[in-house]
Amino acid sequence: MYDNLIVPRLRYPIFFILFSSFFSALKNQKVMAFIFLSRCVAVLVFLLSSQSSLHPVLKAAGLSLYTDKEALLSFKSQVIIDPSNILSSWKRSSSPCNWTRVSCNQVHQRVISLDLSGLRLTGSVSPHIGNLSFLRSLLLQENQFTGVIPDQIGSLSRLIVLNMSHNSITGPIPLNLTKCLNLHILDLMQNEISGAIPEELSSLKSLEILKLGGNNLSGTIPPSFANISSLLTLHLATNNLGGLIPADFGRLKNLKHLDLSINNLTGSVPLSLYNISSLVFLAVASNQLRGEIPDDVGDRLPKLLNFNFCINKFTGSIPRSLHNLTNIQSIRMAHNLLRGYVPPGLGNLPELQMYNIGYNQIESSGDQGLNFLTSLINSSHLNFLAIDGNLLEGPIPESIGNLSSSLRSLYLGGNRIYGRIPASIRHLRSLALLNISYNYVSDEIPTEIGELTNLQELHLAANKITGRIPNALGKLQKLNVIDLSANELVGSMPTTFVNFQQLVSIDLSSNRLNGSIPKEVFSLSSLSKTLNLSSNHLTGSLPQEIKGLENVAAVDFSHNHLTGSIPDTIGSWKSLERLFMDDNMFSGDIPATLGDVKGLEILDLSSNQISGTIPDNLEKLQALQLLNLSFNDLEGLLPKEGAFRNLSRIHVEGNSKLCLDLTCWNNQHGKRTSTAIYVVIASIAAVAVCSVIAVLLGSIGYIPPEYGLGLQPSTSGDVYSYGVMLLELFTGRSPTHEAFSGGLSIIKWVQSAFPANIEQVVDPELLLSIQDFQSDARFTSPEKQHECLISVLGVGLSCTVDSPDQRADMRDSLQKLKTARDTLLKPPLDHKPDLDLEAGIGESSMK
Repeated sequence: MYDNLIVPRLRYPIFFILFSSFFSALKNQKVMAFIFLSRCVAVLVFLLSSQSSLHPVLKAAGLSLYTDKEALLSFKSQVIIDPSNILSSWKRSSSPCNWTRVSCNQVHQRVISLDLSGLRLTGSVSPHIGNLSFLRSLLLQENQFTGVIPDQIGSLSRLIVLNMSHNSITGPIPLNLTKCLNLHILDLMQNEISGAIPEELSSLKSLEILKLGGNNLSGTIPPSFANISSLLTLHLATNNLGGLIPADFGRLKNLKHLDLSINNLTGSVPLSLYNISSLVFLAVASNQLRGEIPDDVGDRLPKLLNFNFCINKFTGSIPRSLHNLTNIQSIRMAHNLLRGYVPPGLGNLPELQMYNIGYNQIESSGDQGLNFLTSLINSSHLNFLAIDGNLLEGPIPESIGNLSSSLRSLYLGGNRIYGRIPASIRHLRSLALLNISYNYVSDEIPTEIGELTNLQELHLAANKITGRIPNALGKLQKLNVIDLSANELVGSMPTTFVNFQQLVSIDLSSNRLNGSIPKEVFSLSSLSKTLNLSSNHLTGSLPQEIKGLENVAAVDFSHNHLTGSIPDTIGSWKSLERLFMDDNMFSGDIPATLGDVKGLEILDLSSNQISGTIPDNLEKLQALQLLNLSFNDLEGLLPKEGAFRNLSRIHVEGNSKLCLDLTCWNNQHGKRTSTAIYVVIASIAAVAVCSVIAVLLGSIGYIPPEYGLGLQPSTSGDVYSYGVMLLELFTGRSPTHEAFSGGLSIIKWVQSAFPANIEQVVDPELLLSIQDFQSDARFTSPEKQHECLISVLGVGLSCTVDSPDQRADMRDSLQKLKTARDTLLKPPLDHKPDLDLEAGIGESSMK
């Protein structure tokens, strides 16, 4: 009768065992079955009554391969993007031990390893990951996981390796991680984890590798980490950690790799750190650390392979003992305050790959000053050498060509190097970067540089190099950047530059180059940063082929002798942000196509012979920060919309035929309007648009005195400039007029006549216009015009007081000008208005 009885699925395996035994007994002997049943019930009652105390055991017993499968399927459900479709094998119908990137142990058939590294998965980490109770290794690095680290990971008591580096994980480090007492490796690098580093992590006594670098961690470094005696690697670089380096770290006697770079650490490096003789890698770069580096650091850290103390405030000298570490691979101490000489011993470093002591105050002198470089010939693996930004003197030794054939970067700039560039440099065939800028190097550029066919950057700026640019440079077909600026180069630009098909920046400015710009230069479509040919003696016109520079961001042709019109094809420079063509002899109109260069921020066409009107199309340059069209032959009206709404960005002085509004209107219509009326109305309009004086901002005579003392531009400074302009308009004299010398300025000149003798300083043409209208009843009386002059000049003087705090407020100035206008324009009671004239004035005021 019990053959077809279905045994129910119970939660705990022990229940299943008891019931199975019971049903077996029923089949064999009914009496014994009842006895056994009573015992089973007793056991069950005991188990249920003791559930709370036995819960961990029962829970562990309840986790199985089935629950592993459910946990992994839950994990899969949180993955939004699986570009390689790796998780397609994860199906409910199969065992997880057969799934891709999942490993099980053979004894218990439980999941012990999950490796999803480098799959570019997108999603979040499911909290059900905590049910993989046998998991020993969880590798999720190099994906695009977001969200927080689940607290449930703390349930993985067998976990040995946890790597979630190179994702976009946010939130704090969960305290539950401290329950993973078997962890040997914890790697959370390159995420967006924030908050403080929990001190409780020091309870992970088996931890060997702790990597938390490349996050947004703040606070201080927990001194309790010194209690993790098993620690081999501690990587906390690239965070926002502050405070001191814990002195207790000296107790980490097994530590091999310590990286605290790119934080906000202060103080000095504890001397105890130099006692960790096991250290192989020591980096504290890019902090605010001070003090001297012990001269015996190499003796105390004999296993050191990488030493990085760059970008701090270390003082003292280069430790001699570092040059005794025959196995060291990298010595980096750039950007500090180190003094003295390069110590001997560089010839003892056969494994050296990088030597960087740039930007300190290291000295040498005389013709032998750079001979220490010869010692590096023994460093056959050297690929990076930087001694730039120091006080090193002497010629480059001919032996430079005997340095490592692996050398890729050579920085010698910013020293006191003189003499010629040795021809032996051609032997450095792997060189990708050569920088000898800002020295006293002379003679010609050696043609042998053309043999450095792997060269990508050539910097020879600010030297005394003479002669022509060798055609041999055209062989450098991998060149990205060439900077030969600020030398004494002559001749024309080589046409072989057409070979620079990977060039992104070229700077030949401040030389003596002549001739026209080769058309080949305009075919370099790879140029995306800079084309700077300014301050030379270049002649000729720009060809229509300039449209080839469609990707360049900055072009500077200023201070040359270029002629002709600016080609319309310049509008094809869609990536252009800065264009300088000032101080040439360009003529013709401003190309309207410049308005199509939407990203243009600076346009300087000043000091040329450009004529015609300003194209309205330039109003579309919404990104414009500076437009300088001064000192040309422009005429007509200044555009008012778009980029021209903010006059502080516009410079148009020195264009005698160019007007803001009313004067141009009157000249075009043959009408003579009282200058006093025009100036007052124009001045008020100028104030209303944040002051017309911004047009002259930065020009000599308009700059407030406090700017000369280093103060930042301010509203009160704008008020001063506006006041100077107001005085100029009414006196007819520029602040740079030849009469203003020996301490006399336009301000002091007006003050000397104000208010009783203002006729002595007012523009004679203005006085004449007042006399012309004295007998005309349609206009206001000369007394009122005289009062208007006093009011306006008074505003100008109140705006130009030396002390910024005592200058007039712009709002008050506007009100005084409005009052002067209203008083001036108020007609007599018996006056009948001339509708045509008043309509004309009103219309012009609106322009």
